Amino acid sequence: MGAQQVAERFAELYGTQPEGVWAAPGRVNLIGEHTDYNDGFVMPFALPHQTVAAVSRRDDGILRLHSADVEGGVVELCLDALAPQSDAGWTAYPAGVVWALREAGHAVTGADVHLSSTVPAGAGLSSSAALEVVIALALNDLYDLGLQRWKLARLCQRAENVYVGAPTGIMDQTASACCEAGHALFLDTRDLSQRQIPFDLAAEGLRLLVVDTQVKHAHSGGEYGKRRAGCEKGAALLGVDALRDIPYAGLDAALARLGDEEETVRLVRHIVTENHRVERVVELLTAGDTRAIGPVLTEGHASLRDDFRISCPELDLVVDTALGAGALGARMTGGGFGGSAIVLTEATEVDTLTKTIEEAFLKADFTAPRVFEAVPSAGARRLA
Repeated sequence: MGAQQVAERFAELYGTQPEGVWAAPGRVNLIGEHTDYNDGFVMPFALPHQTVAAVSRRDDGILRLHSADVEGGVVELCLDALAPQSDAGWTAYPAGVVWALREAGHAVTGADVHLSSTVPAGAGLSSSAALEVVIALALNDLYDLGLQRWKLARLCQRAENVYVGAPTGIMDQTASACCEAGHALFLDTRDLSQRQIPFDLAAEGLRLLVVDTQVKHAHSGGEYGKRRAGCEKGAALLGVDALRDIPYAGLDAALARLGDEEETVRLVRHIVTENHRVERVVELLTAGDTRAIGPVLTEGHASLRDDFRISCPELDLVVDTALGAGALGARMTGGGFGGSAIVLTEATEVDTLTKTIEEAFLKADFTAPRVFEAVPSAGARRLA
């Protein structure tokens, strides 16, 4: 839905026009998986799929929420009653942002909100971050808070970590808030420094496909938290603040120090090599050698599958089928245990690849995947 339709629905729900309409996109992570909570490097870009919010202020301490994508009426919450992990539903994400803003000392006194989203939920494309960031940006504008984009992303991460209870890193919210059209965002998650790296696939006759396996995942599930705890254990055993501090050249020596800690060895190896892969992709894109990133993406999938162990049969089938059909590279993207894979291909091969992947899913008796082109798009912004 566009800004006008969302505003019109807001007026139907609340009996008045909204003060504004904002949008925040989902994202695809090109490379750099599970490195963000290890102070490492990531490289996401924003999708054209976005969450749109019509919002107005209130001064009575009430937050009213409605989503076009969830059955049910308007949900009304009292700001003074907001408490971490008190809500297991979709409203925890916008409510968590309001809670985080107020906890940080910002005088948010209430809001009426209507939302509509085209970001597929549970597909590893960061629908939750899009929801958080659009609320944060709207309230930042309406209440004249003057917060920079990176700070909004930090507050959204706090909302998801503490209020929702999902131990996610900073990448998703920063991507939604800060990405630029036609670029991938090279983000150092330790100091939050950013570089916009040109990523114009169409100009080079290339396409990046997203294959949503339709296998839903949830960041607040236990397996994600186990991987994070395992990485923290590895850093502690190696005497560093975070696995970011283990240089790629020193990886073998670090793994030797871990001895027979097999699971920790695997986790550490993935993080260190994944940070190195991000740096390689930055170098290749900066040099204008986009096709050469394909094998690096594929290496990343093998590491996520074999060392981090967060792939699934559907994701592996996408990657294996795409590579077998001539794709330049492919890997799972997102938190894992379902969600989506990305496929880098020549533009002329899109239809053939799509058909081959769909046929492979049918033969394996898997739910039909959703395949679409990922176009590097603009980050969060005000629409009206």
